[in-house]
Amino acid sequence: MKENKYDNGGFFQKYSQMNRSIYGLEGAGEWSELQKLLPDFQGKRVLDLGCGYGWHCLYAAQHGAEFVLGIDLSKKMLAVAKQKNKFPQVQYQNCAMEDFEFPANEYDVVISSLAFHYIEDFDGIVNSVFRSLTTGGVFVFSVEHPTFTAYGTQDWYYDKNRKIFHFPVDNYYYEGKREAIFLGEKVTKYHRTLTTYLNTLWDHGFQIKRVVEPQPPENRMDQPGMKEEMRRPMMLLVSAKK
Repeated sequence: MKENKYDNGGFFQKYSQMNRSIYGLEGAGEWSELQKLLPDFQGKRVLDLGCGYGWHCLYAAQHGAEFVLGIDLSKKMLAVAKQKNKFPQVQYQNCAMEDFEFPANEYDVVISSLAFHYIEDFDGIVNSVFRSLTTGGVFVFSVEHPTFTAYGTQDWYYDKNRKIFHFPVDNYYYEGKREAIFLGEKVTKYHRTLTTYLNTLWDHGFQIKRVVEPQPPENRMDQPGMKEEMRRPMMLLVSAKK
């Protein structure tokens, strides 16, 4: 049974209060860097894996995409996405990405935002994405950085006065399931190394174009917690081409 915390009412309510839920792409700290990796969407067919609220689907449509399909396991997420959608070329499907029937040579662009660390079989997803992309197609995704997922708790170590001491990195080469705390709830995630992320792309025939470890935007450094985000990478962004 695939975990779906986002259809839990209490968890979903907490998620809906995050900046990225309220303000969309501009509320996501990594957006300024992720945006640079996205291709020209004009006339393109786009697939968004784990689309959530559908922000990236709408962005693709706003920038000329011919067709956009967003898939997500959460019915609550998709309900919000459908409410926000004003574009006839954008469609949504309630489906786990592992169960999606990827049609061959169907999409020009496949994107995914902060979803792959929730799935166990990254190799299978990459294989399916490669098959589903047209020749020259672009694959852009973001995940939680392997440094961030390695230990599992995803929280700082604090001194006796609750001042941040350091961020724990341990068991880095032991890939697999981790129990993390996100929005006060236990969530299952999957840790894999940077080598695994990149070599899996190479092994399936992708050309890696860009790899980015986004820093907090300078215009947000005065926000609570942002200066601490300079102490370790939280996300990994990758752009690849078939």
